[in-house]
Amino acid sequence: MGMLDNMQQRWQEGSQKILALQAVASSRAGLITALSKTLRLLLQSLILGLGAYLSIRQEISPGSMIAGSILLGRALAPIDLMIGSWKGFILARAQYARLESLLKLVPEDKQKMALPEPKGALQADQVVLIPPGSKTPVIKGVSFSIAAGDSVGIIGPSGAGKSSLLRGLLGIWPSTNGKMRLDGADIFEWDRMELGPFIGYLPQDIELFDGSISENIARFGELDATKVVEAAQMADVHELILRLPEGYDTVIGASGGNLSGGQRQRIGLARALYGNPKVVVLDEPNSNLDDQGEVALASAIKRLKERQVTVLIVTHRHSILGQLDNLLILKDGLLALYGPREQVLAQLQQASLPVVTQ
Repeated sequence: MGMLDNMQQRWQEGSQKILALQAVASSRAGLITALSKTLRLLLQSLILGLGAYLSIRQEISPGSMIAGSILLGRALAPIDLMIGSWKGFILARAQYARLESLLKLVPEDKQKMALPEPKGALQADQVVLIPPGSKTPVIKGVSFSIAAGDSVGIIGPSGAGKSSLLRGLLGIWPSTNGKMRLDGADIFEWDRMELGPFIGYLPQDIELFDGSISENIARFGELDATKVVEAAQMADVHELILRLPEGYDTVIGASGGNLSGGQRQRIGLARALYGNPKVVVLDEPNSNLDDQGEVALASAIKRLKERQVTVLIVTHRHSILGQLDNLLILKDGLLALYGPREQVLAQLQQASLPVVTQ
C-alpha cells in the first residue's frame, strides 16, 4: 500500500534519536573515565614526588616510597573499576525496576486447594472489566448465568466487548469489580495448571508454537495419538494434515509456516477440542473458514453438545447461530439481551434491530 518509504523513514528517525543519545552517553562516559585516570596518575605522580623528596631528606627509605605508590594505586583501583562498570550497574537497576513493576501487576500465584473436576457452569456477577494498561471499562456491570452443557452465542457490534468478556470468563483478565465463577467458585480460585486441560480456547489471533502439528494439538503435553487424531477429525483438519509431507510430525513455526489462515484456524480449533474439555470458548472460529470448514465447525459443536460440554462462541455469521441454544447480546459493554435463541431473535425482530454487525 505504498507504506514502505514512510515506515523506513519513521524507523530511521527513531534510530537517529537513539544514536544521538548513545553518542552523548558515550562521550560523557569517556570524559569521566579520562578524568578519573588523569586524577589517578596525578595523585600517583605526586606521591612519588613526595616520596622522592622525603627519601632525599632521608626521612623515609626508597622502599617506603615505592610501597606508598603501590598502596595508592591499589586504593584508587576500585574507583576506576566503579566508573567503568557504572553503565552496567545503571542498566541492571533499570531492569530490576521494570521487573518489580511487572511483578506487582501480576502477583504471585498462591498455593490453592485442588477443586473437583469442573462441570462447566459459568456465572458472571456484576462484572466490570478494564483492559490492562487502560482506564476505561469495556464490560460494565454484566451479570448472567450459563448452565453446564449449554451453548451460547455472544453477538453484538464491533467494540461491544465480546472478546473482552471471554477473557474475563477464562480468568485471563482480572475483573475490576464483581466475580467470574466456574461451578460457583471464583475463576481465580482454580489452579491454572489443573484447570487448563478442561478448557478449550480459540482466540481471534491464532497462536501456534514452534513444534510439530501433533505437539501443537496436544498442547505440548504427553502425546496421545488417538486423542490428537480425534480432535483433528472434529476440526476437519485430519485429511489436510495427512497430505502434508510429514503428516502430524510436520514442524511448523510460530507463524504457522506455509499454512493458510483457515488451516491455522482449524489446527487451533483442534487444539481447543483436544482431550476432555468441559468448557470450550471460541472467538470468531469461522472468520477464516470456507464452506467445508463451516460444516465441520457445526458438526464439532453438535458433538460437544452431545457430550454436555459448555460452548461459548463469539461470531458475526448467521450460519452458526442455528447450532446454539442461547444468545447473549452485548452493546457498549452492557448486556442488552440474553436468553433462548428463538426468544432473543424474536425480540430483535420486534425491535427491528440487526442480529449481528459485520
